[in-house]
Amino acid sequence: MTTSGTADHGLRLIPFHGLRYVPERVGSLAAVTSPPYDVVVRPDGLDHLESADPHNIVRLILPQADTPAARGEQAARTLSQWLAEGVLTADEEPALYVYEQRRAGVVQRGVIGALALSTADDGIVLPHEDVMPDVVSDRAGLMRATSANLEPLLLTYRGDDPDGGTAAVVERTALRAPLLSTTTEDGFQHRLWAITDPAELAAVTNDLGHRQALIADGHHRWATYLRLQEEHGPSSPWDFGLVLLVDTARYPLQVRAIHRLLRRLPVAEALAALEGHFRVRPVDGPLPLAMEALEDAAERGNAFLLAGAGTFHLVTDPDPELIERTVRRDRPEAWRRLDATVLHAALLDGLWDVPDTPDHITYIHDTEATVEMAERNGGTAVLMHPVREEVVRALARQGVTMPRKSTSFGPKPATGLVLRSLDG
Repeated sequence: MTTSGTADHGLRLIPFHGLRYVPERVGSLAAVTSPPYDVVVRPDGLDHLESADPHNIVRLILPQADTPAARGEQAARTLSQWLAEGVLTADEEPALYVYEQRRAGVVQRGVIGALALSTADDGIVLPHEDVMPDVVSDRAGLMRATSANLEPLLLTYRGDDPDGGTAAVVERTALRAPLLSTTTEDGFQHRLWAITDPAELAAVTNDLGHRQALIADGHHRWATYLRLQEEHGPSSPWDFGLVLLVDTARYPLQVRAIHRLLRRLPVAEALAALEGHFRVRPVDGPLPLAMEALEDAAERGNAFLLAGAGTFHLVTDPDPELIERTVRRDRPEAWRRLDATVLHAALLDGLWDVPDTPDHITYIHDTEATVEMAERNGGTAVLMHPVREEVVRALARQGVTMPRKSTSFGPKPATGLVLRSLDG
């Protein structure tokens, strides 16, 4: 994000005693990590992670129990047990952590720390998506029960000094021997270093104190941080939340779409409801070929790819009268024309009457998984094209949030490499 503000009105990132796995107590560091909680969607993915190692982090971020209270209690018991057994232990010295992800020419580095919380009104940390209250409640229950930040949010900012400030500290640190190095099954190598030198910590503090950030991934966890901060009152560890800050001037993030699985809407019914309101045409598979058709159509306007029952249909050219009737008019035109806006207002609410609840809509990052689940369940996969990063940033600067799950920035940090306890 652009620089703004003064040293006392910007990002404040403080060191903390990182809670990390003890390598000798687990099968491997790769086997105990996980993607962020909202990326682990399919039960087979959860089962795979749980079976990879009995101490996999999904047992904390996605405990399996029937009620939210039971899930929180189970995660709290598991965390206490792992601490007592020495599976997890806190670093002796408080630190900021440089985190690197590397795969096939992609390198991303950033700084993990405890960030002072601020609201969107402060203009320091800018959200760009709406959130779902039930997800915030679920995450709050889990953090409250474990008294821990279990996985970092991904925030971006735009630095302007490649030879000084945070960027220089990050690059110098990455030349040293890391605290840990592991390669996960997706091919990403992960490395982590600690920054404990007072001069280097001061350089990061002085640099970030002039900057604002955009939430790239983790809106629900950010909203959870703010809720728990309010619950605990002033001057508590809950005034801070675990984040990964990436300078996108140096390490640009990739922006991907998040797809929708409509569990209870057969694709034949979905297509029938579009007649007279959108242009609909079948496109050839396989999936990569159909996605190319979506990409081409998205350059000219709103476009969606519906999949299910072994077919692909490209949906484009919404009726202007439908847009006027269904899309709210008190937002910038760029927001009104977003695919996610049109999908939720004109399609889900206007034509399909599909409520935005977990039993009706599942948000999935993986394209193939979305189609596979639609085929398996007899539902409809709505495949999206990603929003350009400059559109996201421009709307966030205006204080306008996009429809929930509009974007997926990456690469996302692996969960399980460093946690933050709020006890002690």
